[in-house]
Amino acid sequence: MVNLLIKNISKTYPNGIQALKNVNLEIKNGMFGLLGPNGAGKSTLMRTIATLQESDSGEITFDGFNIHKEPEEIRRQLGYLPQEFGVYPKISAFDLLNHLAILKGILNRRERTDQVNALLQQTNLYKVRKNAVGSFSGGMRQRFGIAQALLGDPKLIILDEPTAGLDPMERSRFLNLLSEIAENVVVILSTHIVEDVLDLCPQMAIMAEGKVILRGRPTQLIDELKGRLWFKTVSKADLADYNRDFEVISTRLFAGDTQIHVLSNINPKDGFTPLNPELEDVYFTSLLEAKKKK
Repeated sequence: MVNLLIKNISKTYPNGIQALKNVNLEIKNGMFGLLGPNGAGKSTLMRTIATLQESDSGEITFDGFNIHKEPEEIRRQLGYLPQEFGVYPKISAFDLLNHLAILKGILNRRERTDQVNALLQQTNLYKVRKNAVGSFSGGMRQRFGIAQALLGDPKLIILDEPTAGLDPMERSRFLNLLSEIAENVVVILSTHIVEDVLDLCPQMAIMAEGKVILRGRPTQLIDELKGRLWFKTVSKADLADYNRDFEVISTRLFAGDTQIHVLSNINPKDGFTPLNPELEDVYFTSLLEAKKKK
């Protein structure tokens, strides 16, 4: 069993922004979901794990190797799909993936061809393998990025917002692919899409402002919120009053009306109804409680 251990990682950029603040996580085999809003520090943490930048303090070890002291050892075991994935636009999907496989160290031609073709099949790109990657739609390009991340049978796979730009069918195909490969490797799914984490990840963490503010099993975290959530449909004109008088964790439109979700250990009455929590409610509640602690 491989194991990723993140100890006391902090990172401040030259402009003074502290992107990571004493982050600690232990991630074992399987899918691990990392949720957080934009600016939470997720991408900074992913780049640090991927050895693309160094932290200011702390250490990260994977399968017994220190990633800063032995970065080449980690890179040989790493598959990485960054949030922004660039391509050579005029090269065909097959030729580009084949070239990337060579860079990854897959030098046996037959083995390389077999793996490239298999990944193009898995990501539903085989029929367009001779087409220039520059002609691909956003979703197709994202699937190509996923294919390159899986080259070389990596033991550590980092996916930063991987389902962005995928339509529902592509997203479903991608999630099924991840569930197949995650059994014996560490897969970190960094995203702001709550459903991706709930569908795939037995363990997760939520980040905000560079810190890990919550960690656990999605189902357990949902259960811990039962009995503390209430909802009510209100008018837009009264929304400011409810935000002032209650701990409103989220608002949403429902059939054209405004529905508010409120955190309270007792029934706030005033027409509120008990709410069965979902992972999205866990997410918003954790952000609210972290804000209260500041």
